[in-house]
Amino acid sequence: MRVVVTDAEVTLADVLSLRLAIEEPLAEGTRLILRQRGVGTESKVVLGTPGAEVREASVAVSLAPLGLSPGRWDAYLQHGESGTRTRIQCVDPGFSLDRLDAYALSRRTLAYRAYRTLNGYLAVKISGAEPVADVRAVWFREGRFEVTGLLAYTGFDDDDSHHAARLALRRTAGPETAVTAAATVNGVRFHAALSLCDVIAATPEYEGLWEPSLEVDGIDVPLPLGARIDDVDGKRRRVQYPDTKVDGVPVRPCYTVDDELRLEVGG
Repeated sequence: MRVVVTDAEVTLADVLSLRLAIEEPLAEGTRLILRQRGVGTESKVVLGTPGAEVREASVAVSLAPLGLSPGRWDAYLQHGESGTRTRIQCVDPGFSLDRLDAYALSRRTLAYRAYRTLNGYLAVKISGAEPVADVRAVWFREGRFEVTGLLAYTGFDDDDSHHAARLALRRTAGPETAVTAAATVNGVRFHAALSLCDVIAATPEYEGLWEPSLEVDGIDVPLPLGARIDDVDGKRRRVQYPDTKVDGVPVRPCYTVDDELRLEVGG
């Protein structure tokens, strides 16, 4: 039986919601199987019940009770307990930044996202969801490093409330050195700017890698600056920002292999 997912979404309640284009009703005992890529661990959920001839069907599966661990899980349909297994095709890219932003407003320990693989199949990505300052734009202007973005997984409301905050840059190696500046946080939107001259002055021999974080009143720990909510994996290779020079010293924003933002000075 040919089944194609036309719409895939993980709702705010961590429910995998699918709309299927099907040639015949799902048979009784049809199972959705999620198989962890590279590991082989599987989770099975019984879906189908007999029904009239239809061209579309909707499926909803609560993911949290399944106890799935972080990673990528490929989706299959299996007919009966030991029947034929078919990987589920998908035509929905599973990406809506508005949906992902809304999903990231709640405090979570795990984040679930449905997406279409490069080969056109349905999969679910599961990742840790600690509070983070999700970066949306980075630029240099008038000798300053500026960044804007969204507070994710903090539980803050997306409203006009103001939260006192500051941007901090700390060296990742060598003696602990920090440069700080006031930041603006309204609801879950933040903007921060910091003088690059202060960074250069605090950098021995004008070289070093700096780690930015956002310290916000009401949040116990500094928030790392990263870019994890969108669907661009491997930003270290794929995202390149223009660099600048301050008193002849090159400065360039870059990402780590974990999609966290860094500021590279010199080199």
